[in-house]
Amino acid sequence: MFSLDRLDAALLGELTRNPRAGIVDLAAKLGVARNTVQSRIKKLEESGAVAGYRPVVDLPTLGVPLQAFIGAELVQARMGHVIAELERFPQVLEVHATTGREDLLIRMAAQSQEDLLKVLERIHAIEGVAHTTTTLALATPVAYRTQPLVDHLTRDAGTGRSTSYQRS
Repeated sequence: MFSLDRLDAALLGELTRNPRAGIVDLAAKLGVARNTVQSRIKKLEESGAVAGYRPVVDLPTLGVPLQAFIGAELVQARMGHVIAELERFPQVLEVHATTGREDLLIRMAAQSQEDLLKVLERIHAIEGVAHTTTTLALATPVAYRTQPLVDHLTRDAGTGRSTSYQRS
């Protein structure tokens, strides 16, 4: 397990808000030396705590306004096969293995209800899919985020510095 402090949390917050921020800008915003920022970023990347820098793509702007969550109940011992097939669908955004009645939770995007129906028919045709339940997303009032959790985890941590860190 990787241990974060408040300076790491603040750095992650800045990188979350602006993944393209430069080292000098980050150092100025955080009130630390450029070398501190560089070493912290390197530590976060090498530990796997930061797994990459990606743009946030707004799918409705690209003409893909519909998102759905599909719970899939599988035939026993077919999970690997089903997941491999789902990876071939460009509309599948992510797949989670879950507990409960349904074995997989599939998040997908579609251009229309007709497109969604076609994808659902293809999912039903995968050998090993026994049953699905589909829930349409009407809105995303809280988008995927990690910063509130990171801030919570580091609320009582120090900054790893001999002088106090003041968040600007």
